[in-house]
Amino acid sequence: MLVAGVDDAGRGSVVGPLVIAGILIEEKDLSKLIQLGVKDSKLLSPSRRENLAFEIKKLALKYAVVKLSPAEIDKVVETGRKLHRLNRLEAQAMAKVIEQLKPDIVYVDASDVLEERFKQHILENLSFKVEVISEHKADRKYSVVSAASIIAKVERDKEIEELKAKYGDLGCGYPTDPKTLRFLQQCLERLGKYPDFVRKSWKPAKKLKMENDSRQKKLL
Repeated sequence: MLVAGVDDAGRGSVVGPLVIAGILIEEKDLSKLIQLGVKDSKLLSPSRRENLAFEIKKLALKYAVVKLSPAEIDKVVETGRKLHRLNRLEAQAMAKVIEQLKPDIVYVDASDVLEERFKQHILENLSFKVEVISEHKADRKYSVVSAASIIAKVERDKEIEELKAKYGDLGCGYPTDPKTLRFLQQCLERLGKYPDFVRKSWKPAKKLKMENDSRQKKLL
């Protein structure tokens, strides 16, 4: 029996991509993931995640990563019912990962409030038959999803580190981080707009842009 787990990283971030990762493993090896100490990536330190990602890739038969750019995210958020459209986009990305892995059964961390609806959105994008288990907090319930969440988070962290190396300390990329908000403000002050790696459709980004535009008008 081939088992896959799929999870995301960076869904709520205002900077950088939304990363979807999946791993494929034989059912008999699932206990080895637990022995490695695999758990939800948010409960691990960055160095522990990196070490585990290396071990997971060695143990897995295959892994796959799909990255959704801020432009792709902005497009769906701006053209429909926001969360519903983003959920569908994420389901399509998860289907791409599942297509690459070809499991017999796959466990996914459901992004939609309705687990079954999220499952159906994934199934309608698959070209082969597979059992999909779509649940909230799957990254805490199933080690195979925890493993996928670790790879997704490590991949996203790499993207953020590359942006930092190029543009300076922009924080973790989430709107709860004062460094990230300060970076967005500085972009507007210097350039009058956001760079391509910022999700312009996110409320905090829109709010800062409106405030900046308002200040500029007053100066005129």
